[in-house]
Amino acid sequence: MANSSNIQVFVTGGTFDKEYNYITGKLYFKDTHLHQMFDRGRSTLDVDIKTLMMIDSLQMSDADREIIIYSCKKSNYDRIVITHGTDSIVVTATEIAKHNIKKTIVLTGAMIPYAFGTSSDGFFNLGSALAFVQTLPPGVYVVMNGKYFDWNKVVKNTKTGYFEAI
Repeated sequence: MANSSNIQVFVTGGTFDKEYNYITGKLYFKDTHLHQMFDRGRSTLDVDIKTLMMIDSLQMSDADREIIIYSCKKSNYDRIVITHGTDSIVVTATEIAKHNIKKTIVLTGAMIPYAFGTSSDGFFNLGSALAFVQTLPPGVYVVMNGKYFDWNKVVKNTKTGYFEAI
């Protein structure tokens, strides 16, 4: 039986968790920032954080998406938040939706790495995702910039960097 009072959080990487190498000027992955973010936000939610992968969403393969889908299906939780890169977040949401999983699944990301401090939108997007996953009915959603979108009614505007309804 699924657990409806807790939230599963799956980490997949994306800009959300990138670090900045001050010597080379390149972004890279080390560890997820989710634990710090929950502590800093003084969250009292009961969450289970699991890192599935730490990759840029432009490098995400069908096999990677299958891991995400399998993990969503097998999770003991009715509410799932997935941190994901914004470049292919809609593709992953679409693939998850094809499986008609009877859970509330929210994908969120960031345009600016959390490691960049107050300029990052990751903290706000995570908070929004946590609120929406507790209130939306079962389905697959993308949450960015304080808004939620149905998986099949959203697009990333690559000129503005914002997600928009379609």
